[in-house]
Amino acid sequence: MSRKTLGYIITACIIGTLIFIMVENTVGQKKAVETPITQVNPEDAVQGEEEGLEQYSPAPDFTLETLAGETVTLSELKGKKVILNFWATWCPPCKAEMPHMESFYSKLTDEDQIELIAVNVTESERRGIGEVETFVDSYGLSFPIPLDQTAEVTHKYGVISMPTTFMIDTQGRIAQKVVGPLDEKTLNELVDFMD
Repeated sequence: MSRKTLGYIITACIIGTLIFIMVENTVGQKKAVETPITQVNPEDAVQGEEEGLEQYSPAPDFTLETLAGETVTLSELKGKKVILNFWATWCPPCKAEMPHMESFYSKLTDEDQIELIAVNVTESERRGIGEVETFVDSYGLSFPIPLDQTAEVTHKYGVISMPTTFMIDTQGRIAQKVVGPLDEKTLNELVDFMD
């Protein structure tokens, strides 16, 4: 066997191993809606705000006013499973995700004890609340849309990419964090997985 042939075999083995590792690392990852994740400015994220974001640690509490003028306080939802989504109108993956969120939400009943809270990162919106209202109307969204006008809650949760969704269990703990868009099937699976 020549050195050239041996070199080709070794190169092929290395490439094969790398492909195997890449495939192995992606098995089981859910990416229901195949769109890119939209990055927000990482410099806007407050450093050292990792507290409370470990799996099964308490979800940081907040109170925000919704687009409808009501108040949402996370701690008041303890005892329910909470889907806490962070999004913006300018984010293409968020646009892809919203019809799935609405379809999921429209099928919930009081017996389900599930709440969907979609926090709009209003601080990042170019035209402010008016842009959010237009978006919500055009997509026919009926779930609560709290407005994070200063991005304080967004920073508290360490959100850098949108959409980002936190699954919060009945004890008020973070069960899972998902970066990227979700579809209705995946939402159901994630909710079923939670206590």
